[in-house]
Amino acid sequence: MSTRRRRLSAVLHADLTGFVRLMEGAEDQTVDHLKSAHDDVWRPAIETGGGSLVDLQGDSILAEFASPTAAIATAIDIQERMARFNDMLDQEQRLMFRIGLHLGEVMVEEEARTLYGHGVNVAARIQALAEPGGIAVSRALRDVTELSVDHTFSDGGEHRAKNVTQPLQIYHVHARSDATNRTTSSVAPQRILRFRGADRTGRRFAFDIDVDKLIARKTGMVIGRDVGQCDIVLAHSTVSRRHARLAFASGALRIEDLGSLNHTFVDGVQAAAGKRRRLEVGAVLKIGEIELKLEAGE
Repeated sequence: MSTRRRRLSAVLHADLTGFVRLMEGAEDQTVDHLKSAHDDVWRPAIETGGGSLVDLQGDSILAEFASPTAAIATAIDIQERMARFNDMLDQEQRLMFRIGLHLGEVMVEEEARTLYGHGVNVAARIQALAEPGGIAVSRALRDVTELSVDHTFSDGGEHRAKNVTQPLQIYHVHARSDATNRTTSSVAPQRILRFRGADRTGRRFAFDIDVDKLIARKTGMVIGRDVGQCDIVLAHSTVSRRHARLAFASGALRIEDLGSLNHTFVDGVQAAAGKRRRLEVGAVLKIGEIELKLEAGE
């Protein structure tokens, strides 16, 4: 028989804005983007913040924290990571999550690892009142937490919510105009693209790219095995001297094959020489016989 008990918890509830629209427009692409966001942003951020991921289903996320301060720091961290994640997507494909936070009593089914009760319901209602890409919190949580100098609470007023008897007083979390990109828990990481993989023999290869530096390079960055001609060197016999070029164009990361002998592939599809092909987080880039997965990193 499942053991049920009550406890006071900081509850994080998140939901994706415009999920139906995204699925209608590009179902497979949206699912791929969501999986990458879950794996590269939500799971590591919640784990780092000391929280427990209770439920992650499609466009909805539920997490629990013992510390209200850790909960709000994690929410800020997630939204900052999602902003960098979205920088690599076209405007119409960006994933804008609303996050709601509440401090209240919840019921826990230990064996089933489920969380429910009034505290969860309130967090879900507050989430619906948050701005897309924003964070809203209850008065109960706001009153026991402090933000860093880089963030502030703004009064969101009282609201009536379905199945909640008392009016909800909510507060929005905003970055100050003079913020230095510091969260309540750490300095926000710089935007980094990470490429990790191996060749057929298992020999490992990896390199990182600073997004801001790549954007600033109008001609992009060349990948190849020639140290003198390339920005990113892959010392492998199947890689051409000047193999491919990475660049930002039309608001997205793109790869262009430079007429290489062993070609460039994105998710198993050959990139035509001289034509830029889009690269997204989670994609597998093949340079010669080296396969590299693209991840959003810190």
